[in-house]
Amino acid sequence: MTETRLTFKEMCARFDVTPRTLRYYEYIELLAPEKEGRARFYASREVARMKLILRGRRFGFSLEEIRQWLLIYGKKGERPQLEAWLQLADRQLVELEKQKAELEGSIADLRALRETAVQEMGRLVE
Repeated sequence: MTETRLTFKEMCARFDVTPRTLRYYEYIELLAPEKEGRARFYASREVARMKLILRGRRFGFSLEEIRQWLLIYGKKGERPQLEAWLQLADRQLVELEKQKAELEGSIADLRALRETAVQEMGRLVE
């Protein structure tokens, strides 16, 4: 059975990334598409890696952290990769909770300032 491969353009469209982003991910060795002449083709392995990369970025991981994490699987296997993932996830959860608290504080401050402005406008007579 022949595996479905995506072209460079199809990969960009599927993941809503720019060509520059896709080329950069290849340059820093996050992706390794098959090459036929100048054409690039992305098989299921690269599609799965792209999903992991984008998910990792959404969670706030750096590209280098994602690259190192993906390398563990190839060098040491699944269990060490999962152990490394748990460490990264625990650290990132702490960071995201901190950011959430900061955002909640900023939202509360902005609401209070907005309410003050509304009250001030009520006092002003045209």
